[in-house]
Amino acid sequence: MTTITHPFIRPGSLDSRTYQLSIAMKALEGHTMVVLPTGLGKTAIALLVAASRLYNNGGKVLMMAPTKPLVEQHLRFFRQFLSIPGQDENTLVMFTGETPVDERASAWSAARAVFATPQVIKNDVLSGSYDLTDVTLMIIDECHRGVGNYAYVFLAQRYLASGKSPLILGMTASPGGYVEKVEEVCANLGIEKVESRTDQDRDVAPYIHEREIEVREVDLPPELKHAVGDLSTLIDSRLTYIRKLGFAVPPRQQLSMKALQAINAQVQELIQARDATGFSAASIYAELMKLRHALSLAESQGSRVFAAYINRLFAEGSGGSASKATARLARDPVFIRLHERCISWKEELHPKMAILSRVVEKQLESSPDSRIIIFATYRDMVQQIVDHLNSMGIACQRFVGQATKDSEKGLSQKRQIEALQRFREGAFKVLVATSVGEEGLDIPSTDLVVFYEAVPSEIRSIQRKGRTGRSGKGRIVVLVTKGTSDEVFRYVSQNRERSMLSGIRSISSSSGIPASARSHAPPQSSIEQFMEKGPVIRVDDRETSSRVVEILSNMGVSLQLGRLPSGDYAIGDRIIIERKTARDFVDTLVERDLLGQLRVLAGSAPRPVLIIEGGDLYSMRDIHPNAIRGTLAAVAVDLGISILFTRDEEDTAQMILVLTKREEGGDRERSLPAKRAGHSPREQQELVIASFPDIGLKNARFLLDHFGSIRAVVNAPGDELLKVKGIGERRSKTIHDLCNREYR
Repeated sequence: MTTITHPFIRPGSLDSRTYQLSIAMKALEGHTMVVLPTGLGKTAIALLVAASRLYNNGGKVLMMAPTKPLVEQHLRFFRQFLSIPGQDENTLVMFTGETPVDERASAWSAARAVFATPQVIKNDVLSGSYDLTDVTLMIIDECHRGVGNYAYVFLAQRYLASGKSPLILGMTASPGGYVEKVEEVCANLGIEKVESRTDQDRDVAPYIHEREIEVREVDLPPELKHAVGDLSTLIDSRLTYIRKLGFAVPPRQQLSMKALQAINAQVQELIQARDATGFSAASIYAELMKLRHALSLAESQGSRVFAAYINRLFAEGSGGSASKATARLARDPVFIRLHERCISWKEELHPKMAILSRVVEKQLESSPDSRIIIFATYRDMVQQIVDHLNSMGIACQRFVGQATKDSEKGLSQKRQIEALQRFREGAFKVLVATSVGEEGLDIPSTDLVVFYEAVPSEIRSIQRKGRTGRSGKGRIVVLVTKGTSDEVFRYVSQNRERSMLSGIRSISSSSGIPASARSHAPPQSSIEQFMEKGPVIRVDDRETSSRVVEILSNMGVSLQLGRLPSGDYAIGDRIIIERKTARDFVDTLVERDLLGQLRVLAGSAPRPVLIIEGGDLYSMRDIHPNAIRGTLAAVAVDLGISILFTRDEEDTAQMILVLTKREEGGDRERSLPAKRAGHSPREQQELVIASFPDIGLKNARFLLDHFGSIRAVVNAPGDELLKVKGIGERRSKTIHDLCNREYR
C-alpha cells in the first residue's frame, strides 16, 4: 500500500486511502463536518488537514475532544505521524485542568498544536489567558455534542469572530437521527457543508471489516415477573389518580419518557397558573418517574440492582426527611410487598448475567488474546459484572466517569487513561464500561463488544458498535429481555440509525447547509460604545457553565476566573453577586441551607447582591407563598442583601454589566453604607461588631453580652472568643486576624 507524502508527515508512516484524501481536500475548502463510520480514520483526516494548514498557513492547530482519555489518544496519534521542522516537546501539548493557568498560557504561545477538552480552553479564553486569533484550524471531535450550552458552541463562535483565517473541522460517527439535529449542530459550529461516507460507499468498502451482530433474547424469570406486576399495579394507580384530576395520560403500556414529559408539561402549566391541582399532580409525577426507573431496572438490569434501588427508596421514604413522593411510596401496601420480595432474593435472578459469562468465557477460550468491552448503562451493574467475572477468574476492570455517586467513587481521568493503557497492553482482557467508554476510544484489538442492554439512542448504539471491527473482524452481542423495553429500545435505535444515514445522505448530496441554519458571530453589546475600557469582573470558576459568563465575555468584559469564597461574581472591593435561577432558589430553600449560604454572602462584601433569574418563584414547588415572601424579607431586611430579578441569562449579564459600569465609572471613595440617623448607642455597638466578616447581628449580640464592650471584644484572646456561643475557631481567627492586621 502507498503512503502519504507530505512535508509535515513522517515519511512512510501513514497509509494513503483515497476517501481520506478526498474528504481532507474538501475540508480544506470550508468549515466541514465529517461523518464517517467508526474505525475508518477520522483522526487521520484531521491529521491531513492539520498538516496542510500548518504548512500553508502557519499558526497553530487546536484539537478538542470531550474527555481527557480521548484527548490523550489524539495527542499520541499526532506525535506518531506529524513531523514539523524543529519539533520538540513543546510543539505538541496537551492541556488539562490540572495544569496551572500560567503554564497553559506559556505553553500556548510556544505550541503548534494544542490538544484539550473544550472546557479548559473555554475557561482560558474567558479569563483572557490567550485568544484564538492565530488558530488556523479548530478540530472538534465528537462534534454532535455542539448543542445547547456545551463549550464547543461558545468556542466555535468566538473563533469565527476572532480568528485571522478560521477553518473548522467537525468529526463524528453519529450526528443524530434527525436532519434538524444535524442542522442545529452545523448552525452552532458554523459548519457550511457535510462530507460523509457509509459502509456501502465504493471507496470505503475495501477498508470495512465484517462485524457480526448477534441478538441474544432471554426470558424474564418468574420472580422478576411478579415484581414487574407489582410495579405495574403501582403505576396504574398513579395514572388513574392524575387522570381523575383532569390530565390527559396514556395507558401504562405506552408510558414512554416522551409521554411522561407530556404529563409534566401539563403539570407545569397548572403550577404556572397557581392551580393547586398542579402541585398535587407534581408529586404523583415524581412517583411515576421513580416507578418507571424501577421497572427498567427489573426488566433489563437484574434482581440485585433492582432490589438495591427498591431498598434505597424504602429507606428514604421511611426516614424523616423524605419527599412526599418517596414517603407515599414507602407507605403503599403494594410497594411494601414488593420490598419484602426483594429482601427474600439471595442471588442474581436475571439470566443475562449467566449468558454474559458464557459469551465471555467462550470468546477467551477460542481466542485467548481477545479484548472484550462490555457496556452497561448503570454503575451498579458495571460493578456487579466486574465482581462476577473476577470471581470466575476472568481479569476485568470497570471504566466509569469521574463523578462520585453515593458511596461509589468514580475514576479520575488519569486513572481512566491508565486503565485504557493496561487494557491495550493485555494486563486484563475485559473492560466493563458505562457511556464514558462509548466515544472514540481506540482499542484496535477489541474483537467482541457486549451490550448488557439495548439503548434507544442511535448515537450511543453506533458508538458502542464502533468499538469493534476497527482492524479486523468484530463481533457484537446484544442481550435483550423479551417483551420488555429492551426490545423497544433495540428497534428504536435501529430505525433512528436508518433515519440518520438517510438524513446525512440528503444533506451531503445537497448544496450544503441551508443559509438560515448557519451560525453567525456572537453580537457585541451596544453598551461597549460608552465604555472607555473593558471592566474587570472576578468570576467563580464553577459559574463558567452558564451562558452569563459567555455573554459577558462577548460584550468585551475582562473576566478573572478563580474560586470565590462566596458568591458567583465579584465587582471591585464592594459588590459580591450570588446568581440563582428561580428554581435553584426554591430548591435551596427546601433542600439546603439557603439563608446560611446568603448569610456568608452578606458578610463577604459591603454591597451583597442576590440576582434571581427567570420564572415565577411561587410556581416552582408546592410551597406556601408566604414562606417565599418571608424568605425574601429576611434576605433583604435581616441580611441587608439587595435582591434583583432578571428574565434570563442575557438579562442577568446586562444587569451585572450595568452594576460594573456604575462601580467602575467614578473616582468616588469606596465607603461603607451610611448608617441611618437615630441608632441608639447599643445599636451602634452591635453594628460595629456585626460588620466583621461572617459575624452578623446575632453573633455580635452574643459577643457584646459576653465581653461588655467593643474594646473588650477586640482585645479578647482567641481562647476567650471560643467560649462565646456561635463563635467557633473560624470566626475567632477572623476576628483576631482582622483586629491585628497592619493597615496598608
